Amino acid sequence: MNNYFRDQTGLSPKPLDLWEPIVIPKEVIDAEIDRLASLPQPANGRRRSAFVHPRNQKSEGLAPGIQVTLDVLKPGERTVAFRQNSTQVNFVIQGKGSSFVGGKHVDVGLYDVWNTPSMHPYWHHNTGDELFVRLTYSNAALLDMMNVHYAEENPSPVEAVPHEEMSEEDKKRRSSPFGTFKLNDEGAYLMPYEILISPPTVHSPALHWPWQEVKSHLDKLEALGKDYVGRRLYLLYNPMTGRTNGTTPNFFATMTIRPPKIVDRPHRHTSAAINYYFHGSGRSTVEGKVYQWKAGDLMLSAPGWAVHNHASYDDYVYELTVQDQPLNIAMESLLWQESLKLPMAVLGVQEGVGTNRAAG
Repeated sequence: MNNYFRDQTGLSPKPLDLWEPIVIPKEVIDAEIDRLASLPQPANGRRRSAFVHPRNQKSEGLAPGIQVTLDVLKPGERTVAFRQNSTQVNFVIQGKGSSFVGGKHVDVGLYDVWNTPSMHPYWHHNTGDELFVRLTYSNAALLDMMNVHYAEENPSPVEAVPHEEMSEEDKKRRSSPFGTFKLNDEGAYLMPYEILISPPTVHSPALHWPWQEVKSHLDKLEALGKDYVGRRLYLLYNPMTGRTNGTTPNFFATMTIRPPKIVDRPHRHTSAAINYYFHGSGRSTVEGKVYQWKAGDLMLSAPGWAVHNHASYDDYVYELTVQDQPLNIAMESLLWQESLKLPMAVLGVQEGVGTNRAAG
């Protein structure tokens, strides 16, 4: 054999090598905020640290495909304009400020969430009297591993490309006379080049989920009672993601309320989950090992396909959870086992899991 091949004849599938969950304590995060704030403001205005899993040798991700960064601005400071082909979920953990995303101005405060679509120029501004601190979740880690993460500072203004007038002869030369057509009775089709390189467009907006508005709805889920089989949460849904149920095309972000002494049933999924707890305390059991957490802690709580469940202690828990579920639905790779007594399902292809919540 030469260097182009690796013989896999007769090999059995390798078992998954799960990354260990990690809890990054509030005290460690606070110390890093103080360190970043002590630095002179760089030319691009971005005081930033990435949370990197100790096992990660391929990207700056806390999970293999999820990058989480800590971003700090002092009062009055702002970043330069920036854009990239990764998408982001932004979350305020301290202070307040403004974000400008693709020409949209958003004023944001504590525990607000908003998204940054791909290639939308954006910058952030601290409009308050204290530090403006954000967690930024993005699929940059995945794009870095694919070697296709495009990013630039101070991008030039982008103008709409004018419609190119074509003669009838040019139109004939540039389009296929056959279009997309059915190949056989099994449902296979053929699509010509012109349609392949110009798929239907979907408007990708920058959206804002203010915490106080979200909380007013979230708190009502306590009425589901202790007998409810499910998790008391709302997805911060972006309709452009359609059937993949996302906040961005790559991630969902959910806000969860856990009343005191609630214990989830063990479950698992191939999407990775990262939790930020901002009220209360509790524990997570992952692959049989117990991890304690409290308000202000950030946790890689569910490495892909690890059996896990969560429990609250004596106070209400509020948390933001980010998972790469939409990406896995689009790839047809989202295995989900809501109860270990039931078989796994391919969510998005097979019927999902029901709960005992009354319809309505």
